[in-house]
Amino acid sequence: MVCLKNNKTTLDLQKLPAKENGASVWVPDPDAVWVSAQLLQDYRPGDKQLQLQLSNGNEVRYSVDSPSDLPPLGNPDILEGENDLTALSFLHEPAVLHNLRVRFLDYSCIYTYCGIVLVAINPYDQLPIYGEEVIDAYSGQDMTDMEPHIFSVAEEAYRTMTREERNQSIIISGESGSGKTVSAKFTMRYFAVVGGAAQQTSVEERVLASNPIMESIGNAKTTRNDNSSRFGKYIEIGFGRKGDIIGANMRTYLLEKSRVVFQASEERNYHIFYQLCASRELPEMRSLKLDAPEYFRYTNQGGQVQIPDTDDLSDLERTRNAFTILGVQPDQQMELFRILSAVLHLGNVDIQASGRSSDRSYIDAEDRSLAVFSKLLGVEGSQMAHWLCHRRLAVGGEMLVKPMTGQQALEARDALSKHIYGQLFTWTVQRLNSALRTQKGKTKSFIGVLDIYGFETFERNSFEQFCINYANEKLQQQFNRHVFHLEQEEYVREELAWDRIEFSDNQQCIDLIEGHLGMFDLLDEECRMPKGSDENWVRKLYDQHLTSMPHPHFRKPRMSNSAFIILHFADIVQYECDGFLDKNRDTVFEELINILKASQSELVAELFQQQGNRPSVANGSIRSGTRATREHKLTVGFQFRQSLQMLMDTLNSTTPHYVRCIKPNDLKEPFMFDPKRTVQQLRACGVLETIRISAAGYPSRWTYEEFFSRYRVLLQGYQSQQHAQALCRQAMSQLIPDPNQYCFGKTKVFFRAGQVALLERLRAERLRMAAVVIQSWVKGWLARIRYSRIVWATVTIQRYCRGGLARRLALILRYTKAALVIQKTYRMLVVRQLFLMIRQATITIQAFTRGTLARRRYRQLVAERAAVLLQASVRRWLARRAYRRVHAAVVFMQCCVRRRAARRELLKLKTEARSVERYRELNKGMEVKLMQLQLRVDQEARQSAALRETLNAERGAAGAELEALRAIIKKLENQKQEKPPSVPVISEKEVEERKKAEEKIAQQILQLTQELQALQKEKDSVSTEKEELSARLLDQEKAQNECVRKAVLQASAALQAELDQEKTKYQGLLREFTRLEQRYDNLREMSLFTEHTKGHRRNDSSQSLSLEPLSPSPTPLSPQSLGPFTASPFTSALPSPEEVRRVSVTSPSFERRLSVWNSETPMDQLMEKMDVAKDPAVKMKREDLELAYDAVRVANKFLESQLRNQHSQQEKELEALRCQLSQSISSSSSAQAQELQELLEAREHECVRLRRELKELRNISSLRRLLTQETSCPHHSKPTAAVTGLLECRKKDETKLIKNLITDIRVDGALSLPPGLPASLLFLCVRQADCSGDQARARSLCSTTVTAMKAALKKHINDVDMTALWLKNLCLLHDLLIQHSPQRTLDSDEQVPLTADMSDVIRTLSDLCIQAYQQLLTISGKRLHNIIVPALLESETITGLSGSAVKLGVSRKRAGSDPRPVGGDAPTMASVLRELGALHTAMTRQFLPQSLLEQAFRQLTHVICASALNNLLLRKDMCCWSRGMQIRYNVSLLEEWLRSRDVQAGGAVTTLEPLIQAVQLLQVGKKTEADAQAIVQTCTALSSQQIVKILTLYTPQSDLDERVTLNFIRIVQGLLKGRSASPPPQLLMDLRREFPVTFPHLPPPVLSAKELVIPDSLKISFLRKA
Repeated sequence: MVCLKNNKTTLDLQKLPAKENGASVWVPDPDAVWVSAQLLQDYRPGDKQLQLQLSNGNEVRYSVDSPSDLPPLGNPDILEGENDLTALSFLHEPAVLHNLRVRFLDYSCIYTYCGIVLVAINPYDQLPIYGEEVIDAYSGQDMTDMEPHIFSVAEEAYRTMTREERNQSIIISGESGSGKTVSAKFTMRYFAVVGGAAQQTSVEERVLASNPIMESIGNAKTTRNDNSSRFGKYIEIGFGRKGDIIGANMRTYLLEKSRVVFQASEERNYHIFYQLCASRELPEMRSLKLDAPEYFRYTNQGGQVQIPDTDDLSDLERTRNAFTILGVQPDQQMELFRILSAVLHLGNVDIQASGRSSDRSYIDAEDRSLAVFSKLLGVEGSQMAHWLCHRRLAVGGEMLVKPMTGQQALEARDALSKHIYGQLFTWTVQRLNSALRTQKGKTKSFIGVLDIYGFETFERNSFEQFCINYANEKLQQQFNRHVFHLEQEEYVREELAWDRIEFSDNQQCIDLIEGHLGMFDLLDEECRMPKGSDENWVRKLYDQHLTSMPHPHFRKPRMSNSAFIILHFADIVQYECDGFLDKNRDTVFEELINILKASQSELVAELFQQQGNRPSVANGSIRSGTRATREHKLTVGFQFRQSLQMLMDTLNSTTPHYVRCIKPNDLKEPFMFDPKRTVQQLRACGVLETIRISAAGYPSRWTYEEFFSRYRVLLQGYQSQQHAQALCRQAMSQLIPDPNQYCFGKTKVFFRAGQVALLERLRAERLRMAAVVIQSWVKGWLARIRYSRIVWATVTIQRYCRGGLARRLALILRYTKAALVIQKTYRMLVVRQLFLMIRQATITIQAFTRGTLARRRYRQLVAERAAVLLQASVRRWLARRAYRRVHAAVVFMQCCVRRRAARRELLKLKTEARSVERYRELNKGMEVKLMQLQLRVDQEARQSAALRETLNAERGAAGAELEALRAIIKKLENQKQEKPPSVPVISEKEVEERKKAEEKIAQQILQLTQELQALQKEKDSVSTEKEELSARLLDQEKAQNECVRKAVLQASAALQAELDQEKTKYQGLLREFTRLEQRYDNLREMSLFTEHTKGHRRNDSSQSLSLEPLSPSPTPLSPQSLGPFTASPFTSALPSPEEVRRVSVTSPSFERRLSVWNSETPMDQLMEKMDVAKDPAVKMKREDLELAYDAVRVANKFLESQLRNQHSQQEKELEALRCQLSQSISSSSSAQAQELQELLEAREHECVRLRRELKELRNISSLRRLLTQETSCPHHSKPTAAVTGLLECRKKDETKLIKNLITDIRVDGALSLPPGLPASLLFLCVRQADCSGDQARARSLCSTTVTAMKAALKKHINDVDMTALWLKNLCLLHDLLIQHSPQRTLDSDEQVPLTADMSDVIRTLSDLCIQAYQQLLTISGKRLHNIIVPALLESETITGLSGSAVKLGVSRKRAGSDPRPVGGDAPTMASVLRELGALHTAMTRQFLPQSLLEQAFRQLTHVICASALNNLLLRKDMCCWSRGMQIRYNVSLLEEWLRSRDVQAGGAVTTLEPLIQAVQLLQVGKKTEADAQAIVQTCTALSSQQIVKILTLYTPQSDLDERVTLNFIRIVQGLLKGRSASPPPQLLMDLRREFPVTFPHLPPPVLSAKELVIPDSLKISFLRKA
């Protein structure tokens, strides 16, 4: 073995720069193993103590006797939580332990890389990281790009196998309970999904089915693990040339057979025994005579027969299903269960001692357990009882029978039990291998998965632990050699100068065990001795390895002479020699084996007959009376060495991949980390050895370009990227004086451990000095700016002071001038006030005088006006009385005339209202109330009008009187002017009467005014009350309508959601049915291929079309099968069938298609229905056909149950909605709500009645039309309306027509045709056959057309254009058949319906439309799959944005990894848009509906978003600010493209929202609580796990950025807990989610052969126009 020469590998403070105050170091701790501390003072060589401060704040002094005692240094904070341990700057045990603890506890990451080793920590919890979406995310990805995962190791092995065509091995090791079996299961599941997804065969199912079987018979509960594998297994999964699984093979090692007869405390026997006991009440299990596990000796020794959270009964059912999948018949399964039950009963056989000295033994003849055992195995009970207590010896050529003591008989019984179980285990493995063996051809390469026990050490270690630890020694040696081999390859490739030296490994320990005169040789030699014993063997070990040739790895315990100690690579183990010889011999007496060979059970006889035919026994030896026979038997140790050597040869011939499983605690608590147990396992499994090897060489490796980009600040001279290597070589000697600490390669520079930290410190120091210089210049510039500002401020202050003094002088002058002005103004005001006072007195005197004269004249005028008013009142009263008499007479006449007219109108209205009398009775109460209100309003209005008329009349009379008085006054004034007026003499009496009359008139006017106001108020109140009642009624009606509308909308939304879910399930079932059909075709082709002996016969197109015929006479669709949606009371809220054609799950197309697989149909009828030729040369294998039949029958039953459940569930929900609606309506307590409800019911009844009448009228009209047709043409059954523009095809030309239009049409010719031309031509032919009266021929032609189109779809399964073409033709043919169906043409007199029933063809076309749509998306999805991540995540559309970002660490990329495409070969966003454009062009060329395009691109954008986001969540290098900017720009290009094609309306852009929010999360701030709240409010489309995962993976790519702190992540987690309506708690998006598709129904125009342009290239001139 060779290694790099390491002159000084000790990581101490003396040789590293971090020796100042504040440096982080690790110090030992008895509890936590290692704790972090900081230096409180600088260390100088020669110091004997270090002053440290622990993480808890305590200060301690650490003794340093020599430089080698210095504590290890801590890594920088930027490397905390690194996903590869070899990327750490300081590689030592505390750094590894701390990094694993941080990732496990803080980040919940259970996987971590350690170079080529994957370290897996058992979380003891269910994590959502193993779904199919995770497998899709890791499939095809490079190991260096993704987060550590078991799937990443599996993908690396699979890619290396397919690329290099070399076998691979995955070695999974660890102690019991660390998760080895689970890791192996996930690895096999990954291979089954990746290697079996394309061919859809049953091989991968069989590979996965082997796991529950082997767990049942090979796993048991131990104190450390509830499902511990008690054997080692190596499974070789064979792959074909295309990378598909074609077979598998399993090899087992060292089954722990002693567990069958003995279990320690709190442990169990193998699971299968408890599963059988749990199922003892099943009818088929009652014959086994089983009881509870506590009853049997072999299952009750551990004291614990039940495992928490485990159901043994369901586990047995899973085991039986696995046996069925692997082809083990039920009768063979029962035979196997009988043997296992017999082992349990054998353990309960009571062997009693007899004789004086108990030297004999016997079994009671009435022993029930022995009787059951003999009956189950079909052997003679008396013979078995005899030979269990006796043995045969050969003495002097004679055969003697010697009785055995009770203890010897018990040992013989237990040996027989172990031997039976071992033989059964071997038979089961062979049966599994035969079922997994390939039948397709030779295996090209394989991947082996080794699930083997890890290093074990218990309080008492025996033969099993000895063999297990020996196997781990061999594996550790192979691991060390492989690690050194990889290191050597890297150094040779880089042409490094390194010295080859020999080193001491664990070869000495291996020689001690397996070498000449080693422990195995001495053990076998002692086993061959007649009186060999464990004590003699131990003495030989002492003599050979302690006295004669002392061995460094062998020791003797001080206090024991029956034990020995071996110094293994992982630990020192003491073994007790008791039982070594018996376990190595594994002896079973030949007489017992002969009894079992003669068993009546075929399986038991087969087990032991095979054993007799083999030259050696795999699981033990048979002891007989002859010495010669005994000498040729192989011991268990020898067989184990042989099988282990074969395993090592296999591993050495493959490329190994290592998985080391770690058990974090012994309490099986989830996410609990025990440092002591973890360190112990790290030392045992070789992880620390890998670290030591890496630390011994050059663990840190940088390319010259990366080194130049990172440390260019340390370089001197002219700097250029082209001269990076020369600059690095020139500057390295100045940066690191010791040349042994670095080395230059061809493309990389290599550093010893800790040198990267030195460079980082130098870089930080250089940046600090540069920052100081920059700060000095900036401070000087700031000081100069401050001085300039001070000078400017001083000048400004002086200027303002001088200005202030000048302004003060000017103010004094202004004050002096103002005083003079004030004095002048004051004197003027005094004189002016005196003048104004005199003037005001004069004016007052004049005013009083003039007022006296005016009042005197006014009194005279008032007296005259009173007389005039008195006269006017009398005259007005007389005129009003005459007017009232005339008005009353006129009103009476008008009332009579109007009453007569109203009676006539009433009679007319009664006549019109007779049809709605019921409606009026229902609304009688409301109408009466409204009429009363209306009458009251009319009465008040009439009174108001009368008062208004009276008031107007009074006003008119008063105005007339006033005009008359004015005229009189004017006349009197004129007379007065003509001659002096004579003053009339008015007596006081007249004045008094006039005053009284005026007062009385004033009172009457006031009273009338008050009455008018009261009436007006009453009118206003009545109007207000009316408006309030009307508004209240309207509000209640609106509320009721709104309630009904909401209920209808909710019910419609619920029904729509259920419909979408059922459509999704139906489309999934349809895809599964298509897969089963393809599987059936594959099986048939394989059977045909195997039956043919010479040549290959090619069938013509007509024969290929007959492979999947439709039933010529399918069962018509019954009205009950239309589904529960037809009975919904909210049918008006759903789109009508004329608007949208929806694919319903209740379509019985599956039942019709699968009806040919009826279980009662015999084989001949089945082959006849499937149109399979019965020629012996093409017969199918019965087994394959039955498998296909079983699969289709299961799918049929599942579909039927789905339909029944859906129907019952929807009926219940509709009934609940009706009850809810009635309750909501009845809950209204007001009378108006009740009346509205009655009104609503009345309207509904009226609508029902009108619909019934309309339907009767339609029936009558259709009946009249039919009678008219029969009368006009009594001798013809077809309608008289002649249908023109059809095409006639003769019966013999139908096959040729199908071939020319569908089967044999060329791609270029088909794409040049008008969209939908084949469907149009075939429909015209079908319609012509239907019009001619040949309905059977029309249905046959239509069925043949559908079958041919289905075959065409399969033929062009990878062609987007042709798939879109046939999708268009299928949709068009479907729409044409619906348009001309009798149900749809009933309301139209223009179209003549088809007489043939095409309902089954229509449903089949619906299914084919969905299949074509899914095939179209599958083709585009496959093309996009490999370019989404490189184009969307990795391509740098914005050049130079992330060019300077170099990660601090090392690369895990292996030497054989795929080279990444660079330059023009790398996929970009243009590649993605090109593929999307190809799909858009193909669909628009065929004029497919816009809504279908929107649905298709919504599905593809979901695939793009899911692929990109899942990859982002699993790649740490993508979670940075610069990469987020790149991704956001790429997504914006995709959004712009979608909007430019006008396909964003269907939700294509909305599905990208999770990816957009994830990218925004990378760009926003992540420090304060406000940032956390903003993140929670913004990232609504991301789940809580996705947000936390992105924050955890966020990696700073420059010194300007910082890592997200754990405190911030906890704040975000706390805010996310209170978020409502959050997305489902999942980490990765479901890549395989499919949105339900809805095909819009677009009624096509009327077809006519005259309007169609038929190209001559179709060669269908034989069609005639009819």
